[in-house]
Amino acid sequence: MDSSIADYLRKEFRKEIDSRTEFLAAGNAKTYDEYKHVVGVIRGLALATDTINDLVRRMEIADE
Repeated sequence: MDSSIADYLRKEFRKEIDSRTEFLAAGNAKTYDEYKHVVGVIRGLALATDTINDLVRRMEIADE
């Protein structure tokens, strides 16, 4: 994976995580279901970021 692609994805995922975190911190979740959904999105984005990081590490090791 091209590091610029990985960097772009990490940056976009971070923006989305930050946006949703601010949403929750401001108390904007009107119901517990909405809260759970937003937390689930944050978890999914964090998992996607971890997966990208792992893939980049593996590719760097393979290139050595």
